[in-house]
Formats: sequence, C-alpha cells, structure tokens
Amino acid sequence: MPPAAGILVAYLAGSIPFAYLAGKIFAGVDLREYGSGNLGATNAFRVLGWPIGFLVFGLDIVKGALPVMLLPSPGNTYHHELWQIAFGVAAIVGHTRPIFLLWQGGGKGVATSCGVFFGLVPHQTLDVLAVFFIMIAITHYVSVGSLSASILLPILIPFERGFTPVFWFALVMSIFLVYMHRANIRRLRRGEEPVINFKRRALEKTKTDPGDAPGVNAPLEPTTTAKRP
Repeated sequence: MPPAAGILVAYLAGSIPFAYLAGKIFAGVDLREYGSGNLGATNAFRVLGWPIGFLVFGLDIVKGALPVMLLPSPGNTYHHELWQIAFGVAAIVGHTRPIFLLWQGGGKGVATSCGVFFGLVPHQTLDVLAVFFIMIAITHYVSVGSLSASILLPILIPFERGFTPVFWFALVMSIFLVYMHRANIRRLRRGEEPVINFKRRALEKTKTDPGDAPGVNAPLEPTTTAKRP
C-alpha cells in the first residue's frame, strides 16, 4: 500500500465513532443528545457508566495506535517517523471530524491521541496515562487528567528521544488539546465542571453552555455539576 493511501486508511479508522456505537448498542441513545453531547470516552463514562466508558476509551486508543504501528512507512528513520506522524494526524482528524457521521460530532481526540503516541513513544505514553488516571482519582475531573497528561508528554519526550519530529508533534498536540478543552477550563474556573464517579448517570438531554464557542460540543449536564472546594 502506498503511504499516501495509508493516510486515508488512518482517517477512516479514526472516523469509527465508538462512543456513538456504544450509545446505540448498549442504551439505544445518541450520545450527542446526552451528557456533554461529545462523542468521546468522557461522555460515555458519564452517560453509560464506567464499564462501557472504559470500552470506548480502549477502542479509541486502538484506532489511534494501529495505523501508526501497522501502516507502511518507508524510508530512513526520519522519514519513517514523519509518515507515522501523518498517519496519527489523520486518525485524530477522523476522530474529531468523522466522515461516518457526516463530519458532525466527534470527540476531542484525547484517547485517540493517546493511541497515536503509544505507537510513537510507548514508554512516555504509559507514564502520562498513569498521570491521567491519578489526576482523575484525585480531582474527579476527567478534563484535569486530560490536560495534565497532554501538557506533560512533550516535557518527557526529549529525555529519551531528543528534539525529534515526535517532540514537536507532541508539543503541537498539547496546544491543540488545551484549545479543545477551553470550555472545560472555563467551567473549572467557575467551579461548574461536571465530576465523574463510578455510578451510572441518568440519561438527560444536553443543555448548551452559552459560553462555549460555536461548533464546540461542550453543553452542560446540570444534574451532574458539582461545586468543588
């Protein structure tokens, strides 16, 4: 397979909306109409419960990792790395703008990015994944775990890989993920970010946060909002 065709394959793999499918299969709902309205693992956790949320999280990681690890990327080490990054970008774009849902919905790309970086730098990715879960356990905010992990990754990579293209990719993705979480950051500052617990949530329709930018899936679920001290 030509590497350029691999980009299309990676995009199609990233476009598989596992959160949407999980909502339809396990609860008969469209997750875009419940919880935060986002088609990512976090909303699956909130609306469908932890077992299904973990399933979605794992599948989103896999669809980011497999294109990077399996698709052909010829050339020397430098060019091989660039092709891997291109496949990863395509998978992340597919997740955030899935063709199978007519480019509507999608997630913020955290789990899929985790899979992409597992294919590129597995040791550092496992380290930040541990930080991700630790921060969730401490704060009960998935957004805090996501932001902490995405900021930490480009800090860790140079210690083993140096300032290679993977480092610069991680730095760009860190900025991108912080940008994608800007509505969460606003809610954290207001003390209105929904917390996560191990109980399954009641299915409730979304309510749009007027502070969110147009086109960003970040509506609020009023009954799950809790003020944090």
